[in-house]
Amino acid sequence: MTTHAETTPFAAEWEEWHTAHEQHRASPHGFLAVTHLHWLDATPTPLDGAPGTWSADADTVTVVLAAGESLEQDGQELNTATGTTITFGPIPERGGINLAAGNAVVELAKRGGLYIVRPRHPDNALLGTYQGTPAYAPNAAFAVPATYVPFETPRTTTVGAAVEGIQHVYEAPGELRFRLEGQDLALTAFNGYTAGSLTVLFTDQTSGKTTYAANRSVSVAPAADGSVELDFNRAVNLPCAYTDLATCPLPPAENRLPVAIEAGEKTPYERKDQQ
Repeated sequence: MTTHAETTPFAAEWEEWHTAHEQHRASPHGFLAVTHLHWLDATPTPLDGAPGTWSADADTVTVVLAAGESLEQDGQELNTATGTTITFGPIPERGGINLAAGNAVVELAKRGGLYIVRPRHPDNALLGTYQGTPAYAPNAAFAVPATYVPFETPRTTTVGAAVEGIQHVYEAPGELRFRLEGQDLALTAFNGYTAGSLTVLFTDQTSGKTTYAANRSVSVAPAADGSVELDFNRAVNLPCAYTDLATCPLPPAENRLPVAIEAGEKTPYERKDQQ
């Protein structure tokens, strides 16, 4: 938890939000628990950190479990005493399922058009040594009024990724327009994970200095008239800020802000020696 001397209602609300966000990040099967990133192809292959032999072909993932190996989905045992073959798919882009394997979770997901497997073990060293994420003291000057302006037609937007060799394709339904430090600015927004929400990926003049170089993210939910508060105090790091086993998207070029957003989460302790 990050603590600050200021105890205004704005600061207290931010502290409560950030504490909850940190608890979620450090959950036993969250991103800090990921031990491996496996890319599947048509060749059946045993994977470190996960039971079975895995392959992916024609949008179908096949897992062959030997006797004594176990996976569960939604509490249901997927193996028999003599072993079994399981198929999954198709899984939508950026979608995924979680399978239980003892005290671990095996994530099967689709990223950049390819299938991946990410085992998540609660005893992973990165999770065990996590110190929390440093952040700027909450500052109401960085919670600015904005207007969501839909594009005439949603724009298909391709961005790079934190790992080489893949790209992410998003639908951008519009942009957020706002004013900060005397400048009129705009950020392309992608559809969020919940109905009515938007996600903004951005960098700014603190990126690579006090904040993580590749990206940060902030989420908003505009009102029917497009009005919304864009609170950069709630700008958070993506998983790639903590582990190389993430496939996080990079911001579109137009979301590189020419101002210093001295608000929100800073570079994690785990990455400070790399910037």
